Amino acid sequence: MVIVKHLTPCGIALAESPAAAFPAALASDPVSAFGGVIAVNQPVDEAFVSALGTLFIEIIIAPDFSPGAQEMLTQGRKNCRLIRMAEAPAPAPLEYRSVLGGLLVQERDQGDPALATWRVVSERQPSTDELAALTFAWKAVEHVKSNAIVLARGQATVGMGGGLPNRLDAVRLAVEKAGPQAQGAVLASDAFFPFPDGVRVAAQAGVSAVIQPGGSLRDQAVIEVANAAGLTMILTGVRHFRH
Repeated sequence: MVIVKHLTPCGIALAESPAAAFPAALASDPVSAFGGVIAVNQPVDEAFVSALGTLFIEIIIAPDFSPGAQEMLTQGRKNCRLIRMAEAPAPAPLEYRSVLGGLLVQERDQGDPALATWRVVSERQPSTDELAALTFAWKAVEHVKSNAIVLARGQATVGMGGGLPNRLDAVRLAVEKAGPQAQGAVLASDAFFPFPDGVRVAAQAGVSAVIQPGGSLRDQAVIEVANAAGLTMILTGVRHFRH
């Protein structure tokens, strides 16, 4: 499940059902979720509609809606639009951005290439739980506007920072949104840390593991900060800028 506001994810969670995923996705940023869009990859049922409570939602996108859920939504949420999308279309290989006097054309980011290799560069190896959370966070950060930082616990985001001019402020924003949930969370960064300061802020907030592309001239300094704080760090060798 993804909750989106102004084309930017504000809550992402995985669970066995939309009703189970919704509270975790909402907790990531309940303020931004107001008036947002919810997209799920399973049919919407009555349990999910009940889980929404009184939250104002503009649009719900799902493969299908049960008759009971559709009745509840149309009667109780007259301004909520329901979009049935059984299968997302295959993404076009190119994407376009308008610029003054022309267009910027670039290849669409469709995730890590098949031969991408992750490397643990810290002294401490990730635990099984940390690795699962890092894998989730790395997929999530791909869809957040650069500079993108995602904090996650388990299979849910707890704080995000993106669309900012520098990565340090993105970390600070993600940590602030996470609050106490930053303790023991993992962090994903869509591009390398140009300085160790962002990792230092994350460590002070209680983050336990970091995944990032690497490739900075100061990678070693960043790794040293992670080691000093007892963090585990993975370098992916792949960047995921989204502008």
